[in-house]
Amino acid sequence: MWRMLLILLAGLAAQPSLAQLNPDAKQVADRFFTDPRLGETRAMVILQNGVPVYERYAPGFAASTRLIGWSMSKSVTATLVGALVDSGRLRLDARAPVAEWAQDKRSAITLRQLLNMSSGLAHQEASARPEDDHTVRILFTDRAADAAGFSARMPLEATPGSRFEYSTATTKIISRMIGDTVAPGGSADKRRAATWALLRNRLGGVMPSLVCEFDASGTLLGGSLCHATARDWAAFGQMYLGGGIAGGKRIVSPLWVEFVRTQAPTNPQYGGHFWLNRGKPTEDEVALFPSQGPADAYAAVGHLGQYVIVVPSKDLVVVRLGRTWDPELAPVRVALGRLVNSLP
Repeated sequence: MWRMLLILLAGLAAQPSLAQLNPDAKQVADRFFTDPRLGETRAMVILQNGVPVYERYAPGFAASTRLIGWSMSKSVTATLVGALVDSGRLRLDARAPVAEWAQDKRSAITLRQLLNMSSGLAHQEASARPEDDHTVRILFTDRAADAAGFSARMPLEATPGSRFEYSTATTKIISRMIGDTVAPGGSADKRRAATWALLRNRLGGVMPSLVCEFDASGTLLGGSLCHATARDWAAFGQMYLGGGIAGGKRIVSPLWVEFVRTQAPTNPQYGGHFWLNRGKPTEDEVALFPSQGPADAYAAVGHLGQYVIVVPSKDLVVVRLGRTWDPELAPVRVALGRLVNSLP
């Protein structure tokens, strides 16, 4: 009986206190679950000063539910790259080690340009014919077995570093570089195991629920298919808010944290596989809420309205996970801006 009571008390103690969230902010947060104009919100977690101040789930979802990150997975992949750059195994401004590019102009592409989405490669992220889009093909159809090989074979359509073009295929190339670095010359099984070991070593303590998928070649599907609980997505944001430290362990260096939130030369709204709350958005590229501020906010952002928003000036992390069609996300972005700005 005493054992059961202790377990119950421990569970209650683990629940986040909502008392620290001011009434205005709580009202804005609750609207994500009640206002049909904001689409379907499945989970929301807010941390401020490292403390959970709000946590809510839609019916059918719970704290233990793994939720897909979609393109938030790109920020997870960038974190693995950061660990390899910090250890000297990859270099930001060196020519990217991609075998297909060794003998032509693509050899000038750097890792930094790939992370800034300015490779110059002829990648097609989305169009009026989804079946032709490279993202669909490398994830679900004819090029899924070796997505990175297909992505790397694309020709140049612009000078590397001269133009921004958001591309899941770019992250697939980066994912293969990770596998090549941790298991050079290895089989698909060895590459998968070594990449998974790096994931667990770097992010296992931060995101114990994290599961990322791989293709048949053993390459991480790091552009789209990582899954974790809402709490663990929040912990990921808190790690970046903490300068790359979580649980007393250094995950990435402060220099890497600074890099991912530094404006790319080709797009002021983008950093190193994170979106920034800066610059003047165009209709096609808006990701956050720069007209509302704050300017130091940056985020992992995913398809259908997945967000891990980090706001250093407010010591704040906001996670919103759900399913809202991308053309209908404008009200969600406005509401997220209102929520962030309702907090001190």
